Amino acid sequence: MSKLAVFIFVLFLAALAVFAIFNQEATIVKIPFGKAYETPTIALILLSGAVGALAMLTIFLVRDTKKFVDNWQYQKKQKKDAKIQELYSKALNYLFFHHNKDEAKNLLKEVLKEEPEHINALLQLGDIAVSEEDFHGAGEYYQRARDLSPQNVEVLFAMERLMDKTNRLTDALRYIEEILDIDDENLSALYKKRDILERLERWDDLVFVQKKIFKNEHSEKDRNRERQMLVGYKYEYGRHSLENGELEKAKKAFRTVLRLEKDFIPATLGLAEVLLIEGESEEAINLLEKSYEQTSSMIVLLRLEDLLINVGEPLRLIRIYKNNISRKPHDTTLKFFLGKLFYRLEMIDDAFETLSSIDTGGFTYPELYQLMGNIYMKRNQIDKAVHEFKNALDLSKCAFSLSYICKKCGSTSTEWSGRCPDCKRWDTHQLKLSSS
Repeated sequence: MSKLAVFIFVLFLAALAVFAIFNQEATIVKIPFGKAYETPTIALILLSGAVGALAMLTIFLVRDTKKFVDNWQYQKKQKKDAKIQELYSKALNYLFFHHNKDEAKNLLKEVLKEEPEHINALLQLGDIAVSEEDFHGAGEYYQRARDLSPQNVEVLFAMERLMDKTNRLTDALRYIEEILDIDDENLSALYKKRDILERLERWDDLVFVQKKIFKNEHSEKDRNRERQMLVGYKYEYGRHSLENGELEKAKKAFRTVLRLEKDFIPATLGLAEVLLIEGESEEAINLLEKSYEQTSSMIVLLRLEDLLINVGEPLRLIRIYKNNISRKPHDTTLKFFLGKLFYRLEMIDDAFETLSSIDTGGFTYPELYQLMGNIYMKRNQIDKAVHEFKNALDLSKCAFSLSYICKKCGSTSTEWSGRCPDCKRWDTHQLKLSSS
């Protein structure tokens, strides 16, 4: 006890003594529903003080005991959390650095023994089960995590991945929708939804989702990329509508694409197809002719060739070829197809003049020799025909064929498509006219 405390206590006793000298009379204390007692006033004061001190002592004792218990529990929890964190860290180390899934699983299960509601451990065990194709086990782990935290976005993504892995696309889409209900601007969820809708070929919904993605991208580079994707999906919607006979929807979609990208060749071809079905042949021809003037696309020109021949206007087609050759006199591809067209129309002399003017330096067309051989046969120039056929035969190992090449990824295909099946980009196919 400090000197100040002793001094205060002595003063208190002195004051109490003085109080007792001047208050020697007795005080009657009545207990409710009980007897009345006569007690010296000083005794009553001392008793009251003792009771108050005891009450305060009790309060302090309870408070200090609670602090001690809370502190003990906190330290115990800290030790437990540290142990759990150490086990979890070791598990991740074995999983990602040592590629030891068995040891990682054992450690993660130890984590769950210490903390059954450890969501990250449940998710990791689920991921390991998926990698081992134990989809039932993965589902159990993910479901336990979801029961613990129904609104946890990471848990919902894990459930979506499992549904995707087991090809349950509708269920996967349902979990993505739950994520978007929580955060409707979650780009990862929007990308996932886009991927699922594309695989389900729900092009109308896909266009709506792509608009949201485009809206939520911020950098100029990303916005340009997503804008191209939006144009592509609008084209796919038009193509799908055309295949289903919904001509008005297809026409509207293709025109929208061409307003966004006037040189988008797949949409041009699609719109021309719609016009032909509607009986608007002249409008389709004008559309293709204008597109060729803008793009110089041989794909458009060949489609225009088929269309003009079908409607009985080969002279118009020949004029188009000649006008373009006059502007590009060294374009061997144009000359080749013009000569092939002349041969197709039985204009043998024109075919011979055109094809014989082709400079094949740098690359060869095996079909060119075959056409020249056929022309010589029609002219009864057998020796020359044999020579051309021999050249074609010598080049047969080049496996010439009319094919298409993607200008982005370089993949080739024997069939034209508005979208490259390899790199998934639109409007990238070009005519490949060479031996390989």
